[in-house]
Amino acid sequence: MKWNFWLGLMLICSQSMAQTLTSEDNLEGILVKEGDMPVLFFQKKTTSKDGTFPRANYVHPLYGLNGQILTEDFPDDHLHHRGIFWSWHQVLIGEKSIGDAWACEDFSWDVESREPLLKSDGTLELRAKTYWKSPLWKDYIGEEVAFLSESTRITVHPRNENYRIIDFEIALLALEPDLKIGGSNDDKGYGGFSVRMILPDDIQFNSSTGQVTPTTNALSAGPWMDMSGSGVDGTNFGIVIISHLDNPTHPEPWILRNNRSMQNVVYPGRKPAAISNREATKLKYRLIIYQDQMSVEKIQAIFSDYD
Repeated sequence: MKWNFWLGLMLICSQSMAQTLTSEDNLEGILVKEGDMPVLFFQKKTTSKDGTFPRANYVHPLYGLNGQILTEDFPDDHLHHRGIFWSWHQVLIGEKSIGDAWACEDFSWDVESREPLLKSDGTLELRAKTYWKSPLWKDYIGEEVAFLSESTRITVHPRNENYRIIDFEIALLALEPDLKIGGSNDDKGYGGFSVRMILPDDIQFNSSTGQVTPTTNALSAGPWMDMSGSGVDGTNFGIVIISHLDNPTHPEPWILRNNRSMQNVVYPGRKPAAISNREATKLKYRLIIYQDQMSVEKIQAIFSDYD
């Protein structure tokens, strides 16, 4: 009986000490925290660097489990890169180019965020409806009009041991006929879901097929990529990107860089893909943010549970 009493008391104390995910909304965006520790910030208001490279609808900062900032915004080598982002060089209606979302040129994001939802499983869901616009696409009276509606869900999971899971679901629905998006119009074809992380000097890339060496062009390496190295405090950390099985071109190729750039899950590549005005194109990705080490077996198990 005494053992049952103390076991029950320990369970109650453990539950009461658990940190709840919360959100703080302001004019710039939404900060997610777990207890007193920041997790991520979703940028909903357009920001820029002295009026150049305006952008919105992305995550920065992304924080590690120990509170260190893991991502970059407006890095000197590529001022258009920003945290966790999803964008494309080629945005076309018919054969007409209507801006470059990747380079933040002739493009804007009108973000309408919804009230964050704390779910029964302890996850926190950020929801946003974003309208893509461009000064190159206007109505008959000269006003910019939205040509695509993006519905985004970012689901933040509570910390689990030495890692945290964050899920992204991006649904794209055309508001104009014959709309297409594509990556860079060259052999690299980069574009889509990207992570601009602060790259450690000892960065390593590993996938289900083993260690990966970045190449200039896209490479095939399976459905997930583990990027790890030493953090600013000397401890090891990693970010894993997982592509969902239901993505249109799964498993997508990867553009990887070991210095001064982003890491990209390539969709759709150089050749533009049509975006329907009837059925949304859905793109789903999972991040694992971890400290110390994470085994291939553990990553594979998390990938297998990604539904």
